[in-house]
Amino acid sequence: MAPPGVLALIGNTPLVEITRLDTGPCRLFVKLENQNPTGSIKDRIALAMVEAAELDGRLKPGGTIIEATAGNTGLGLALVARAKGYRIILVIPDKMAQEKVFHLKGLGAECRITRSDVGKGHPEYYQDVAERLAQTIPGAFYVNQFNNPDNPRAHERLTGPEIWEQMGHDVDAVVVGVGSGGTLTGLGRFFASVQPHCEMVLADPAGSILVDYIATGRIGQAGSWVVEGIGEDFIPGICDMSLTKKGYTVPDAEALGVARELLHEEGILGGSSTGTLLAAALRYCREQTSPKRVVTFVCDSGNKYLSKMYNDTWMIEQGYLDRANYGDLRDVISRRHEDSDVISVGPDDTLLTAFKRMRLADISQVPVLAADGTVAGILDESDVLVRVHEDPDRYRDPVRTAMTGGLETVAPSDSIEKVMAILDRNLVVIVCEEGRFHGLITRTDLLTYLRRKMK
Repeated sequence: MAPPGVLALIGNTPLVEITRLDTGPCRLFVKLENQNPTGSIKDRIALAMVEAAELDGRLKPGGTIIEATAGNTGLGLALVARAKGYRIILVIPDKMAQEKVFHLKGLGAECRITRSDVGKGHPEYYQDVAERLAQTIPGAFYVNQFNNPDNPRAHERLTGPEIWEQMGHDVDAVVVGVGSGGTLTGLGRFFASVQPHCEMVLADPAGSILVDYIATGRIGQAGSWVVEGIGEDFIPGICDMSLTKKGYTVPDAEALGVARELLHEEGILGGSSTGTLLAAALRYCREQTSPKRVVTFVCDSGNKYLSKMYNDTWMIEQGYLDRANYGDLRDVISRRHEDSDVISVGPDDTLLTAFKRMRLADISQVPVLAADGTVAGILDESDVLVRVHEDPDRYRDPVRTAMTGGLETVAPSDSIEKVMAILDRNLVVIVCEEGRFHGLITRTDLLTYLRRKMK
């Protein structure tokens, strides 16, 4: 059976100029790698590494592809594996966006989740786990993108020439990130051969060791970061760091904010690493004293991060987005009613409506609000279950027949100790003021609030 034609759509992605962000004296272009079939630049190396392994016999019919990946390489490999009929096992760190996991499983990949808070050499480090798996499964091909020369070769032979042609043979700088190092190495080699003055500029998350390595030649102590797919705690085997002399360290808050600005101003939906690259590219452009033509990448699609960086509630909980602070219990509420963030039902809605809203929002309880905005009760899954377990037709009953009324509420001015006392009785905390409902406080809300107050 012939592979599906979608593989032919990998590469030849559009190049778009940034026109609404401040690029100083420079012209800044972004290559839309989010237009690849699985939505990222990693489709390129996935196809190249698998086809090279087929050619030299490392991967045979009926074999198993194994890889450690932060997500996008795994998606590309899963697509190629599915198209070519291979089994695929992916070892992924637990910070990966849930959208990516669903996409991987939809493509038929077997996912093994491991820790993201441990470094190379730890038995649960995702690359070490993948290497051990490959040693125990007959017919396994360990892709090993971090040490696979076919990774940078794909960019040297394909991505680089595409940019060169699209830019009319005139490129002054290319801004890249380093995950495996394939993009930096492949593009660095290509542009060194066609336009030696072209600068390779590194965009690196705060916490990664790579920018400091450029400056000192030493590998320092790595921290942590939320941006996915780039940044390292070691120098990958295929990464030729000598190809770059300049780098920018970009904090997570800046990266996520710039990615959101890219969507708002330019209409381009990029992922978290796109924010890091674009933030570094903008800094570079604004520092220049003469016009330059600069290229960077929309590495992957923001569709994979809708539950994270494009979710205001998540951004607020993580401390990346500011909101009004009142200095009282309203600051503890994750989803405020006045911000239209509360999922609620009315007393006359059906239990089926309430159940569907809870499932859609992945919550276990909802406030029941009367028409005047006052709290009439609380409905949780156990209330619904008690009502319908003997007769599923009772899903048609109104919410008021199952909700818990006679609620204990707190005022915004009340203390954390009062909140704790209510939570200790396994009750939900309802914040109201003169009949006006502000929101609910759960244990998770309180934990998140206290974490934000850490020094």
